[in-house]
Amino acid sequence: MKAIQTAIPDLLIIEPKVFGDDRGFFFESFNRRRFAELVGRDLDFVQDNHSRSVKNVLRGLHYQIQHPQGKLVRVTQGAVLDIAVDIRKGSRTFGKHVALELSAENKRMLWIPDGFAHGFVVLSDSAEFLYKTTDYWFPEHERCIRWDDPTLAIDWRLQTPPAISAKDAQGKWFTEAELFS
Repeated sequence: MKAIQTAIPDLLIIEPKVFGDDRGFFFESFNRRRFAELVGRDLDFVQDNHSRSVKNVLRGLHYQIQHPQGKLVRVTQGAVLDIAVDIRKGSRTFGKHVALELSAENKRMLWIPDGFAHGFVVLSDSAEFLYKTTDYWFPEHERCIRWDDPTLAIDWRLQTPPAISAKDAQGKWFTEAELFS
């Protein structure tokens, strides 16, 4: 397992070492000791989440303002465009984002520490998305920034309008959102 820096230093692409042959493949998707070495701190993951979505479904941009969650995300079937936005007001990369294609084929993961809003759009016919979190889900603390916010200017690589939830349609504009100090 190795870490690859992104344009935002706190966001890391985690690339596992994959062993494969004509029978299939094997890789270690998580090792607490090695992960701590890569990110520079030991973390407790307390919850695993798994979603399945069809093509053009867009989920996000989500975060929890209290009980913030670090997330280790990956795709086990299909492909998504994954987005992480720095919403830490004191950060030199505040308001910037990283976009990364995660797929079952490339087996890459993205480490998203707390202080970021997160979302993804499904690029393939369907996708299964798994993520580990460093804190539990607290719906009363969950917040959403609009995926189409002009200040963020994220290129979601959409050909048609995405399918979004009612909750995501009610997301706040970045300039109105409750953010991290």
